[in-house]
Amino acid sequence: MTPRVCAVRLGLRRGWTEFVQSIRSTQDQEFYLFLAVLVVGYLYLRRDTPVEGTGLTVPSVALPSILGALIAVGVVVGPAFSLAMEKEDGTLLRAKAVPNGTVGYFTSHLLLQSLKLLPQIVVILVPSFLLFDSLMAEPAGWFTVAWVLVLGLLAVMPIGMCIGALVPTMQKVNTWGMLPVMLLAGISGIFYPIQQLWGWVQVLAQIFPMYWLGLGMRSAFLPDTAAALEITGTWRTGQTVVVLGVWAVLGAAATPKILRRMARRQTGSQVQAARDAAVQWVR
Repeated sequence: MTPRVCAVRLGLRRGWTEFVQSIRSTQDQEFYLFLAVLVVGYLYLRRDTPVEGTGLTVPSVALPSILGALIAVGVVVGPAFSLAMEKEDGTLLRAKAVPNGTVGYFTSHLLLQSLKLLPQIVVILVPSFLLFDSLMAEPAGWFTVAWVLVLGLLAVMPIGMCIGALVPTMQKVNTWGMLPVMLLAGISGIFYPIQQLWGWVQVLAQIFPMYWLGLGMRSAFLPDTAAALEITGTWRTGQTVVVLGVWAVLGAAATPKILRRMARRQTGSQVQAARDAAVQWVR
């Protein structure tokens, strides 16, 4: 077994261990509970509200868009904050001191951030399917959910990792990462029909993966007749695969280079300066 392969295996083991610790954490459990109450509570209050032009209710239409938003926003912001924080606290520097340590570090980080999305989806889907009827139009829709989820992770997570690698301090993540992502999510048709926006904004939104994540999730849950609510009146499955695939390829090509550059530039003096800045921030 080569040293690099061994580092990957150790990274996968570490990522799984950190995920298990995460779901056992009281703080994370409270977050999952809050998320479930917030989303399911909103859907329950709107359970009898019809969606104009369809025979569907708000929970049927809103649920897949909410799942798309979880992937689009959560998988960007989570890795960005985590990487930025671990640059400052010396975690990355310690990994850098071990042979192939950065390989294992980024492997564990990738697995951990991917797995942390699953409890968020489960705590929303399970009570939703118990409370509401006709959420999944066809059983085959679960296959669509699976490939949209995988492609979405590959397309969106590199964005979060690049933001975390490039920001100078953790405090800058909100400005450099969360704000732009929330703006893109806001114009992507996840929260309200994209047709209500100006034409140039619709074009801009379709360049980024957020719109296609929401569209893919809606195509999985909703009946074919609901496609009339979309821009072209179709689900555009082929285009969804292409756009998410292109973003995944771009991310796979750019992210390792950016992360290697970040790891090479990380020094003890930078960690100490970040700690001093954090103390001043707290004061």
